[in-house]
Amino acid sequence: MEYKDILLEIGLEELPASYIIPAIEKLTYFFKQQLSDAHLVYSEIVHFSTPRRLAMIIRNLQTQQADEQIEKIGPAVHVAYKQEGVLSPAGEGFVRNSGVGKENITIKTTPKGDYIAVVIEKKGLSASEILQDLIPKSIFQIQFPKQMRWGSQETSYARAVRWIIALSGEEIIPVHIFDLSSNRITYGNRFQKLENRIEISSPSHYEESLEKVFVIADREKRKQSIQSQLDSMFVGTDLHVVPDHKLLDIVVDLVEYPTAVSATFDVKYLALPEKIITSTISENQKYFAVESANGKLQNTFVFISNGNPLYSDVIRRGNEKVIIPRLEDAQFYFHEDTKELLEFYVPKLKEVTFQAQLGSLFEKTERMMALGLYISQELNFNEDLTRKIKRSIELSKADLVTLMLGEKEFTKLQGYIGMKYALLQGEDHEVATGIFEHYQPRGQNDTLPTTICGAVAAISDKLDTVCGIIGVGMLPTGSNDPFALRRAANGIVQILDQFGWQLNLHGLIDKSYQLLQDKLMTPGKNKEFTYDFFHQRVNWLLQQDEIDYDIISSVMHISYQSIAEIKQRALDIRSFRKRDDFIRLVIGFKRVSNILVSEKVEGEIDKEILCEVAEKNLCREYEILSSKVHEYLGKKEFHKIMEALVEFGPYIDHFFEDVLVNDSDVNIRRNRFRLLARIRILFMTVCDLTKIVVEGE
Repeated sequence: MEYKDILLEIGLEELPASYIIPAIEKLTYFFKQQLSDAHLVYSEIVHFSTPRRLAMIIRNLQTQQADEQIEKIGPAVHVAYKQEGVLSPAGEGFVRNSGVGKENITIKTTPKGDYIAVVIEKKGLSASEILQDLIPKSIFQIQFPKQMRWGSQETSYARAVRWIIALSGEEIIPVHIFDLSSNRITYGNRFQKLENRIEISSPSHYEESLEKVFVIADREKRKQSIQSQLDSMFVGTDLHVVPDHKLLDIVVDLVEYPTAVSATFDVKYLALPEKIITSTISENQKYFAVESANGKLQNTFVFISNGNPLYSDVIRRGNEKVIIPRLEDAQFYFHEDTKELLEFYVPKLKEVTFQAQLGSLFEKTERMMALGLYISQELNFNEDLTRKIKRSIELSKADLVTLMLGEKEFTKLQGYIGMKYALLQGEDHEVATGIFEHYQPRGQNDTLPTTICGAVAAISDKLDTVCGIIGVGMLPTGSNDPFALRRAANGIVQILDQFGWQLNLHGLIDKSYQLLQDKLMTPGKNKEFTYDFFHQRVNWLLQQDEIDYDIISSVMHISYQSIAEIKQRALDIRSFRKRDDFIRLVIGFKRVSNILVSEKVEGEIDKEILCEVAEKNLCREYEILSSKVHEYLGKKEFHKIMEALVEFGPYIDHFFEDVLVNDSDVNIRRNRFRLLARIRILFMTVCDLTKIVVEGE
């Protein structure tokens, strides 16, 4: 069997950076699936990408499908023949449809009887024939967020396709698409000349041929080259490039031949808050910021050029000119905004709609302040801290109507701008930090608020959003959550867990709905849905600690007075999971629960009619256990509770071994059910052990 390397390259006008990785991954996946279905083996698929090309090499692809023998079974012999040697219409139809002659018929004996059959020889196709069909299909398998048409094309694509290479070894695979025919011609970096045409003799020469014309086709090699240049840029000085992995992943898809170049801007702009400068540099211009060893931002930046390294000085001057208007705008916005105190902007929030039914951002802020006061009272915060929380929330949205954010230049800095302006006007540091932190966490991997002001403001903001949006009927679904309600609710339960606050989650929801009642056509609409929605978020929180689903289920009936408490219970149960005595306890408790399923138990335990030793011992130890459980619950010592439950387990086992619960005496029987019912109630104040899965059940 012969094997060859296959090269496919799709050459385009520059793709947006965000399109490239999804496109090349989709292309690779398609070929893996299709080659597997075609029973063609290969050693590996290596992909390449730059802004102007999507490419892949299939190494050591089998050049020819193996021939196949396909057996087709037809009708039963008695149906296929009218008489010996003479086919019936059914038999003739089968032979005709199979494409073979009557002489190819054989008899196939099966457990159900004899059937006529034929063996069809299927000639394997060459890999090139198969690829001629797959390559056009693969190109259209890639879906882009936006597409365009060019020239007289009826079809559309992300960008205009300019060339296609399709090679099997040194031979061209004939493909025709977008009015283009495949060949072996590709194009190098444009800084040499507009049409930097080169010929690829075979897949093995692909990378080295492109490098000669200043194209590094391997994305990982480009990335390593950029990182290496950034690391060595300021060797011998106390400066270094600020690490920015997200930006690195963007710029690697903006260039074909990276050259790191340092440049500067006027030192006067360093008077601006640092994130305004770094946002201008990285978000808008895709430049890397530079700081000193002590972490002080410098008026130096580094950009990644795709141009001729020999002309870096010229390119540097161009980039230095480009950044000036951006910084000038930022400086103007900053100076104009800070002419007024931050509270000056609060009334302007009346002009900004939060959501059509829920009113303006000003109204949202007022609801947030009421929630903040409610939380402060529930947690018994002192007057000074309550005042700071109120002030943080009052100013939390003010920066949204400043020039800095209103002009849409620095929208990602909401909260940060408010914090900086608050500090400039002399607000308490915790108040200012709360303004910044009230957006946290912005996502699953974001940090949580560190201050009480920030935490209360964040809960108030997110809770008003969740209850408000659900309250007007915009329920999140698996595929549609435009207000990011899951992220907001996740943030709430994370903050409550982090601070360990004894806050009843249902009480918070009730308060939020009360504040929203004049905005909702049906006050309290979807409140039960909201309870369940947060129930799911608590479940999610416990999953983040890799707690088993059955352990999570065992504590989810507990009051939502403290999420941190629910989590600790689950963690303590998990620590007992591998113990044999705990498994025996679970089995014993399930017997208790099962026997009570169909019983209506009322009344108190009558100790006078306890007659068996095992039931007397069980009752005595239940009372001791009850005292311990309530003592430990008050102290939140759940591990001690679990130890006490495990120690109690053998008394349940002895009871079921020695005592007949369904005694013929009605009073004795009812009394035993009362004892078991009390034990079940006590256990359920800790966890529901019936939810724990025991191996072998």
